[in-house]
Amino acid sequence: MSTSINPPNGIQPEVIRALAASTGPHPVPGADVAQAASLARWFAVYTCANHEKSVADQFAGRGVEHFLPQYESVRRWKDRKMRLQLPLFPGYVFVHMAAQERLRVLQVPGVVRLVGFNGSPAPMPQKDIERIRQFLEQGWRAEPHPYLQVGRHARVVQGPLAGMEGIIVRRKNRTRLVLSFDLIQRSMAIEMDQTDLVPA
Repeated sequence: MSTSINPPNGIQPEVIRALAASTGPHPVPGADVAQAASLARWFAVYTCANHEKSVADQFAGRGVEHFLPQYESVRRWKDRKMRLQLPLFPGYVFVHMAAQERLRVLQVPGVVRLVGFNGSPAPMPQKDIERIRQFLEQGWRAEPHPYLQVGRHARVVQGPLAGMEGIIVRRKNRTRLVLSFDLIQRSMAIEMDQTDLVPA
């Protein structure tokens, strides 16, 4: 003999099914954070003029992973000189985030926009961030350089930078390798020994 359970007090079966479903599996705490981390990419943030350090400090205070490349510049006054840390790419700070987290970046005072196309942020190539970090961490003296796309290309064949490519620029009997980053239309230059370079 089979029996059936009737919904009490006229409650509709679909309501009971919905209540039962609500007691099912729940998201694991931190799952959304882990998923966002797995989707995180590097993006370029365009800032107000001379606000790079202020924006970077605010990112740090809000727990936003960021990267502000800097170089040392010596400025001379009448009776003294000072060593300053200045942005290697004026007007830009890099952030590591998932694209859907952009609102927390755009809300920071001093941020103008995320670099992208047609209103959508475009990720910075991972290899570009790694190259910049490598230069700075290994103590190479890097300086800003006007954005350069055309010139004599060369490749580093020895030393810790072996395999990197750029454009050769000669200035005052010194050889510089210029690396350009198309997304932000900025370049950086480092002094190299001519014997470490071959045509690319």
